[in-house]
Amino acid sequence: MSKPQVSAKPEWFVHDGEPPHLIGTQCEQSGTYHFPPEYTMSRAPGFADSALTEVQLSRTGTLWSYTNAGYQPPSPYVPVAEPFEPFAIAAVELAEEQMVVLGQVVEGVSADDLQVGMEMELVSAPLFEDDDAVHMVWKWKPVSSGATEGANA
Repeated sequence: MSKPQVSAKPEWFVHDGEPPHLIGTQCEQSGTYHFPPEYTMSRAPGFADSALTEVQLSRTGTLWSYTNAGYQPPSPYVPVAEPFEPFAIAAVELAEEQMVVLGQVVEGVSADDLQVGMEMELVSAPLFEDDDAVHMVWKWKPVSSGATEGANA
C-alpha cells in the first residue's frame, strides 16, 4: 500500500490530487499579492489597514533569474542524496501576479538548461518520507522540459 502524499508546508502549498498550487494573499485595497501569505497586515506601502484575501497563485510564469546551489544548504534543508548533489534554483515571475517566487528546479534540469525568459510551471515533488506519508514541496519545471520529476503537475 502506498503512503499518502501531503504538503510539507500546507499553509503555503496545496498538494491534494488537483494541480498543485501556491497559496498567497492579496491586499484588497492595493491589489498587491503576498507570498508567503500574509495574515497580519498588508505589506503594500500605505495599505497596512487593508483587508487581506487568501488566493490561489498562478501555476505558470517566466524565468526571471536562476542559480546553481553548489553547496548543501544548512538545516532545516533535508538532503535528498549523500553525497550532496548540486541543484538549480529558479526565480519565476508569476504570470498574473507579476511577483517573483523562488523554488528549486526539478531533478534532471540543471542551471545549464535554463534561460531567462523561458516559461516555467509549478509541479510537486517529494521532499522526504516518514512512517506516515510522503511530504511534498513545489518545484519549478521548464514547460518544454522532458524532466520526469514532478509528474504531479
